[in-house]
This record gives sequence, C-alpha cells and structure tokens, in this order.
Amino acid sequence: MSETTALESADINKIMALLPHRYPFLMVDRIVEIDADRRAVGIKNVTANEPHFLGHFPSAPVMPGVLIIEGMAQTAGAICTLARGGDAPSLVYFMTIDNAKFRKPVIPGDVLEYHVVQTKKRANIWKFECVAKVGETKVAEATVSAMLVPRDEA
Repeated sequence: MSETTALESADINKIMALLPHRYPFLMVDRIVEIDADRRAVGIKNVTANEPHFLGHFPSAPVMPGVLIIEGMAQTAGAICTLARGGDAPSLVYFMTIDNAKFRKPVIPGDVLEYHVVQTKKRANIWKFECVAKVGETKVAEATVSAMLVPRDEA
C-alpha cells in the first residue's frame, strides 16, 4: 500500500447498510483501516449484557468462539460488499472455516479486534486470513471464505 492511500472506516450505521445481520447477531460495531476488499480491522466492544453470556457461562462469562469467528467473517463480508459499491447489498454466505484456533478467552469488558486480510478472490468468492486480538494478545485465528450473492438472486 502506498503512503498516499487513504483508508476508509465504517460506523455501525454503515455496517448495517452493508450486512443483513442485526442485534443480537451483529458481531462487529465498527470497522477501521479499510483498504478496499484487501484488509481491515473490525471492532467489537464486548459487554456483559449480551444474550450469550446468560448461558455461556453465568458465573464466568466467556464469549463463544463461534461468535468470534462470525465477527471476523462479518468484517470480511462488509468490506467485500463495500468494495462492490455497497448500494445494492448482497447476502454473504459462509463457505468454509479452516484452521480455527482459540488462544485465550474473551470476556465482558474486552475490546475485540478482528484483523482480516484477503488472500484470494475469484468472481464472487473471497478468502481471508483472520486474527482476533484483545490489545496485542492474539485470542483466535481462522481462515474463512464466503460467497456474495445479490439479494435478488438469493
């Protein structure tokens, strides 16, 4: 990336315009450092009042790993939709999750960062290497791929 490249960002309103997900299943609050569909950093502010903490686990709340992966995928899907113009939102269908690893629990009060980097793009299919961090600590990682389909074709 050249020094003159301007990075974009997306607040929650923009994210909701790009993705069909809504609370309680929207797992990203903001996306910063968007470089087209090549890379971005998504932010999730983890709070104690999220519904999954009622049962996972009541006395020691831990964010389910599958939701961390979902947040990484939503970040990647949002930048793909944005890069395609974002005016006619597409549905983003998860295709694969590979090499998922969970390194450290994510708990209420954490600020979770989803670092996504595109590794492959072919037609309407994207693949991303994803790392989730809290501060400088890697808490999870996975390779995800997804397909974007216009809503009228879904």
